[in-house]
Amino acid sequence: MSVDMNSQGSDSNEEDYDPNCEEEEEDEDPGDIEDYYDGVANDVEQQGADAFDPEEYQFTCLTYKESESTLNEHMASLAATLKVSHAVAKLVLVSFHWQISEILERHKSNAAQLLVEARVQPTSSKHAMVHSSHHCAVCMQFVRKENLLSLACQHQFCRSCWEQHCTVLVKDGVGVGVSCMAQDCLLRTPEDFVFPLLPSEELKDKYRRYLFRDYVESHYQLQLCPGADCPMVIQVQEPKARRVQCNRCNEVFCFKCRQMYHAPTDCATIRKWLTKCADDSETANYISAHTKDCPKCNICIEKNGGCNHMVMRFLLFSADFCWMCLGDWKTHGSEYYECSRYKENPDIVNQSQQAQAREALKKYLFYFERWENHNKSLQLEAQTYQRIQEKIQERVMNNLGTWIDWQYLQNAAKLLAKCRYTLQYTYPYAYYMESGPRKKLFEYQQAQLEAEIENLSWKVERADSYDRGDLENQMHIAEQRRRTLLKDFHDT
Repeated sequence: MSVDMNSQGSDSNEEDYDPNCEEEEEDEDPGDIEDYYDGVANDVEQQGADAFDPEEYQFTCLTYKESESTLNEHMASLAATLKVSHAVAKLVLVSFHWQISEILERHKSNAAQLLVEARVQPTSSKHAMVHSSHHCAVCMQFVRKENLLSLACQHQFCRSCWEQHCTVLVKDGVGVGVSCMAQDCLLRTPEDFVFPLLPSEELKDKYRRYLFRDYVESHYQLQLCPGADCPMVIQVQEPKARRVQCNRCNEVFCFKCRQMYHAPTDCATIRKWLTKCADDSETANYISAHTKDCPKCNICIEKNGGCNHMVMRFLLFSADFCWMCLGDWKTHGSEYYECSRYKENPDIVNQSQQAQAREALKKYLFYFERWENHNKSLQLEAQTYQRIQEKIQERVMNNLGTWIDWQYLQNAAKLLAKCRYTLQYTYPYAYYMESGPRKKLFEYQQAQLEAEIENLSWKVERADSYDRGDLENQMHIAEQRRRTLLKDFHDT
C-alpha cells in the first residue's frame, strides 16, 4: 500500500412475518462484496485431505408456507400418537424443542408426567385443591356457569376477564406464553382456546405471527432469518454455530445465535466481546482514529487500502513498514508472529491493582486495535473489489478477453475478504483464550494466516503486476491457512 504525502485523507424482525409475503429482489449495496464464499472454489485447487472445509454446512431456506407445512406435519403426527388436540401437541413440541424422539421416549415411560412437564396438564395435587364456584376469581362477580372458562387446571374465570387477559398479552407480543390467570399456575393456554377470545381479526393475525415466531424459535432445527422484514426460515439437520445465508435477502449470520458469523470465536465469547467493545466505546474511539505517525518522518498518515504493508515514497527517503507495529517490513516476515501476539507481563499478579488495571486495558486495546484494523481493511478492500469489477468490464468492452478470462481477479478479491473476515474474528478468540501451549499454537497459526493475507492483499491491489498463476497460488496458500486454523480451533 502506498501513502500520499500530500494528503492525510483516504483515496477512497420478529413482528414482520406475513403469510402472504411475496419474494422480491432487493438492490445490492455496491459498497459490499456480494458473497465472498461463492465462486472461488475453482481457483483454489484442493487435493486429498486439504479438500476438507471445516465451514461446510448443509442448510435449506424455507418460505413461510414451507416452514408452516413442516411444523404442521410434526404436530399432526405427534397429536395422533399422544391422542391430544393439535393445539396441545404444539405446546408439547415447544416445551421439548420439537425433539420428537425425546417426547416419544418420555411418553412411553410416563405419559401423564410428559403433559405436566409441557405445562398443559396440572399435577394431581394442584388439581385436587380446586373448588367449584360460580364466581370469577379475577373480577369477583357472580357469573353463570356457561360463561365460566377454565383450562385443565379448572381455575375458572369469566369470559370477559379471559378476553382482556388474552388481548393485553397478545398486544404485548406474547404467543405461546399466554397462560392461566391463577396465581402460581403455569399452565399454558392452547391456541384454540385463545383465538375465540380475541375481539378482532387484526389481533388474531398478530397472534398467528407470534405463534409462528415462537414455534420456529423453539425448534432446534429452525431459525428465523434476522434480515429486515424477511419471512424466511433456515432449516438444518444438526444445529451448529455455522455460517448460513438467506436466499431471499442475502443476510449472512450464525445459525446458532443469529448474530453476524463469527468463526472461530464461539457464540458466548463474541457476545462478551461485542458487549465489552460497546462498554469501552470512548476508549475504542480514541485508539481507532485510523491515523498514525510515520516511524521515519513522523508525518501523520492514514491507510488508503486493505493491506498493512505501508510504502512511503518521498524526495529524500523511502520507507516500507507495518501499519500495526510500525516495524521495518523487510524483516517483518520472520517477526510476524511477534506482531500479532500480545506479550503478557508474567509479574503482573504481584503488582498493584492500578497496575493490573492498566495492563488489562493495554491488553484489550492491543486486540481491539487489530480487530478494528481488519474491519477497516475489509471496507477498503470492498472498494478494491469494485475497481476490479470495473476494470474487467472495461477490458471485456474493449475486446481484451471475456469475463471468464478475467474472473480470477474478482475471485481473488472475494477470497481475500473471506480470509480477512475470519482473521478479524480470531482476535476476540485470542483475547479470551487462556495462556498455554494451545494458545501458542493458535497465535502461530493466526500469524501465518495474517502473513499470507497481507501477501494476497498486496497482490490483489497490484493484480496487473502478477500473472494469474502467481495470484492463484497465493489464493491457495491463504485459504489453506484459513482452513487449517478453523479445523483446529473452530468448535464443531
